[in-house]
Amino acid sequence: MTARAFLVRGLLIGLLSGFATFLVAHQVGEPHVETAIALEEAASADDPTATETAHSHDDEGTTVSRQHQRTWGLLTGSLAVGVAVGGLVALVAASVVGRIGRLSPGQSTALVSLIGFVSVALVPFLKYPATPPAVGSGDTIGDRTSYYFGFVLISVAFAAFSSLLAIRLLDEIGTYGAVLASAGVYVVAVVVAGRMMPTVNEIGDFPADVLWYFRRASLLTLATLWAVIGIGLTGLIGRLHRHERGLADRRELAASL
Repeated sequence: MTARAFLVRGLLIGLLSGFATFLVAHQVGEPHVETAIALEEAASADDPTATETAHSHDDEGTTVSRQHQRTWGLLTGSLAVGVAVGGLVALVAASVVGRIGRLSPGQSTALVSLIGFVSVALVPFLKYPATPPAVGSGDTIGDRTSYYFGFVLISVAFAAFSSLLAIRLLDEIGTYGAVLASAGVYVVAVVVAGRMMPTVNEIGDFPADVLWYFRRASLLTLATLWAVIGIGLTGLIGRLHRHERGLADRRELAASL
């Protein structure tokens, strides 16, 4: 049960999760991206004042064509993100083994994955959801990116603090009370932080149904990434733990004879 053993399994399961994420993004998300691009180009064609700024996503001067963006580009990005997230989750899971009450390594890995999904993916998405092409001004993309990653850092920081609080309270008020108290602290903290963070509202007259379908597909893609990592890594670590425990039991039995 070494950090290297966790990391190797995290990288492998991250590679698998990246491929699964690509399949979901390509089959579920890309059709809505294509719809949004079509709406953007149609709006540019109908607006005489936008002729200078209008562009096609398949212009001859484009470094990467739209066809490559939605296939090899999407696959490469999905695999890279999957491997990175899988490795990070594995290292965090290795660092907390034996430090979260009586949880086994597999159980603590599952908990780390769940907390990671909520704090890194779900909560920031609720504050700053993904937007398709034709939504948002290009002049504010830097600010919008900063807001998003800033809120991710805030969410992760309060998730870590709440987890440490739960561990400290575990022996004093029991599992139920510790989980309830720490979850309450996290929820209150991110709600207050979310209220204080700037609000982005640049939707304009973009069709609400297309926006909803795109954001639903984006959330499903994120959930796929984290679900495969959480379920797969939990299974691999649980199997490793059972194997190591079996070896230790056999050695102990052999030493006692």
